[in-house]
Order: sequence, then structure tokens, then C-alpha cells
Amino acid sequence: MDIELVVKIGSMALIRREDNDIDYNLFARLSGELRPGMALVSSGATEIGRLDYLKRTGQELHGDPDANKTDYAAQGQAILMETYRRFVRPEYSVRQVLVEHNHFNDPQKRRHLRQLLSHCAQQGAIPIINYNDAVSDEENRKLELMLMQQAHPGEQVVECVDNDETAAVVSELMQVRQMVLLTSADGIYRDPKDPSTLVRDVFAHSAEELTARVRELQTHCVGASRAGANGAGAKLEFALRSALQGVTVTIANAKRCRLSDILAGQVPCTRIGIR
Repeated sequence: MDIELVVKIGSMALIRREDNDIDYNLFARLSGELRPGMALVSSGATEIGRLDYLKRTGQELHGDPDANKTDYAAQGQAILMETYRRFVRPEYSVRQVLVEHNHFNDPQKRRHLRQLLSHCAQQGAIPIINYNDAVSDEENRKLELMLMQQAHPGEQVVECVDNDETAAVVSELMQVRQMVLLTSADGIYRDPKDPSTLVRDVFAHSAEELTARVRELQTHCVGASRAGANGAGAKLEFALRSALQGVTVTIANAKRCRLSDILAGQVPCTRIGIR
């Protein structure tokens, strides 16, 4: 057995914004459907850490936003993993996998990560993958990426600070056929204010045709669900990257849909791929 499905869930899908709290019902529903052979890329550590700090102190952190993000992520990571462990079926193990860009850009580390994820599938474990925000320093990361690009001109260098990109890179690494991006919306809209404009299928018969269709759809994408997020346009960019590698990508609403129903095509969503 190997990893067959990569699922990514965004930060805002994991919380009840109106209550400033974790959405435990969503955690329970999603975690209960996870099985060996699936890899979950989960955002949420920073936002959950922020909510936990606010709950304990009555105020948010002040000062440098990047430093605050580091502190919140370190606080939220433990809560994120504890919550998944609580709801994943007890016969399955749960393994935290914190990644950074160099784990994918270095061939030896990439092989090691692939072996780790393969072992999860073979040993009855669910890998919960997240970018390691608690040790990420943007200035150092940008410098490292620049040096990598200079040392290997023409090769694609990944950053992975956006977990949509992390999910895409993991999908390529494990050569999966399906990837699901869970968000707080039903998919991609031509008009975000009009639910009837949901685009259900973005399929094409060639890489060129699919790229053109996605580029046109990106012109309709505006805004993001929270400060610091890259929005639907970036989500489509990473979805396209995976689709061009033969992955069928589904963008669906985590709040309203069960994973099994999404995979069965029984709910409103956006699907992207080459036929």
C-alpha cells in the first residue's frame, strides 16, 4: 500500500469564525473518514494558536506580525495534532510531519520524506502534514530559495509556505491520482457573490487547453478568506500544477460536505483535470 489520496484543509475551514473557536464537529467528521493510504495536509496551527492565546489571556499578541505568526504556530501545533488524534479512529496511528521547502528541493530529503509517507500507508498510520511555521523565517527562506535557483538553473524550486502548494508537491512526490482541497466555499466561482456561478468542471484534453481554461478562470478570482492568505487564484495555480501531472483535483466545502461524498461526486464542487 502507498499514499493514494492527498487531502488539504485550510485554516478558516477548521474554525467557527462567529465563535472564535475550533469547529470540533468538522474535526470529528473529517478525522473519522481518514484511512491509511490518505495523507492530510492541514493548515490551522497559526489560527488555532491565536484563538487559544486570545482565550487564555483575553488579548492578541502585538508587535511584528511575522513574529506573532511564529509564536501562534508554536502554540497551535500541539492543539491541532491533539484534536486530530482525539477523533481519528483508534486503530489507526497518527503521525505529525512538519515540512519545509528544503525537504522537497533536496533530492535526498525528498526520498526520505517519500519513504516516511509510504511507511505511514503500510503501517496503518495517518500522516498529518503541515508547513513548519514555528521555525520559518521569511528572509532566510527567500535567501535559501535564491541560492537554490542559482545552483540549479532551470529546475523548479518550491517554497511550500502555502499549504495548497505543499499539497500539490506531496501529490507529485507520492504520484497520487486524486487530491482534494477543502475550503470554506463550495469551489471556484465566476462571481464570488453569486453561488449560481459555481464552476463544477474544468477538464480539458491537453495541457495547453487546461492551462488556458484555468488562466481564464483566475481572472474572476478576487480577495482571500483571511489576511495573509493567497486566495482562489493561487489555489487554482497549485491545482493546475497537480492536474498537469495527471492528478484529478477537487475543490470543495469542508463545512458542508463529507469526504466520501466529495470523492463520489455527490456534492457541489469544482473538479480540475485532463481527461
